[in-house]
Amino acid sequence: MTSFSPSTAITALAPETLRSWVAEHQDLVVIDVRSAAEFESMHIRGSYNVPLPLLSEHTDELAARLGSWVVLVCQSGARAEQARQRLAGSGIDTAYVLTGGVPGFAASGGDVVKGKDRWDLERQVRLAAGSLVVLGLAGGKFVSPKIRTLAGVIGAGLTFSAATNTCAMGRAISAMPWNKAATEPTRESAILQLPIAESQQTTAA
Repeated sequence: MTSFSPSTAITALAPETLRSWVAEHQDLVVIDVRSAAEFESMHIRGSYNVPLPLLSEHTDELAARLGSWVVLVCQSGARAEQARQRLAGSGIDTAYVLTGGVPGFAASGGDVVKGKDRWDLERQVRLAAGSLVVLGLAGGKFVSPKIRTLAGVIGAGLTFSAATNTCAMGRAISAMPWNKAATEPTRESAILQLPIAESQQTTAA
């Protein structure tokens, strides 16, 4: 039996621990905060897809449905940590962030569902940022020195992204047609379909 408890202050969760929790805790809720397209590509079996922008818009409503055993997952852990901080602001201070994201869980032997193969959003951001930097440097050498400022703008944007733990480029790329799923999650289909935790039902009663 795993010795962790919902009151544990540590928020990082190893894939191996999540695998044991899935078997031990029937009231465990795994929330995948990636885009719907990323979720379609591969997700943890039984997890719920609530993309970070949707979670951010309806944080209080989501928090009202959650209990003690909540695990947040994404591709690497960055977006899941943003989600954890938002939920903490709404009173959910027992949410865990899966280390290594969905790929790490799959690599550890965890049960995942695979669908259409797509590049994950973070990989697309790296490609776009790197391409723009190369374009700026090449354009500055062969076209006009002014074009070099593009590389500087991208560098400043990445620095700001790291400092604020946000990513404007990621949000822009996620809106591209190739990153759209057949069905995009909504408040009704994603948040209101989540089971209400027994502890929350007791509180409401």
